[in-house]
Amino acid sequence: MAKNTICVWYDKDAEAAAHFYAETFPDSSVTAVHYAPSDFPSGKKGDALMVEFTVAGIPCLGLNGGPSIKHNEAFSFQIATDDQQETDRYWNAIVGNGGQENVCGWCKDKWGISWQITPRVLTEAMATGGDEAKRAFEAMMEMKKIDVAAIEAARRG
Repeated sequence: MAKNTICVWYDKDAEAAAHFYAETFPDSSVTAVHYAPSDFPSGKKGDALMVEFTVAGIPCLGLNGGPSIKHNEAFSFQIATDDQQETDRYWNAIVGNGGQENVCGWCKDKWGISWQITPRVLTEAMATGGDEAKRAFEAMMEMKKIDVAAIEAARRG
């Protein structure tokens, strides 16, 4: 296990979530499933308790901790995309698998985890500062899924 690992709390579906991420994002995998040695508040002996997985190269641990803690946008995975096709692929995978759209490139998967599907062209525009960043930012504020062509047009003015 990596020295620093993101621990993500799930109600009961950490293993299913980890497999979905491994199937959806490159450089992702499920590396281990650890089963409860005895009953625990939200499960029984033998249930999947912890799942070690990697999402786009980032080591994570999924913990089936039960329904007492809910996710919010204070934590999200941000996936940088190179073009509209890649943006669409990830967005559609998350939203189309029981997730939901949000604004400005944010969406949630069916387990309540927030994702930012962020084309690099938007990040680059913001980094330039000035009027170019302002135009790109204002265009983004009107979007759900980021439209790469619209961001490029906004950058040009």
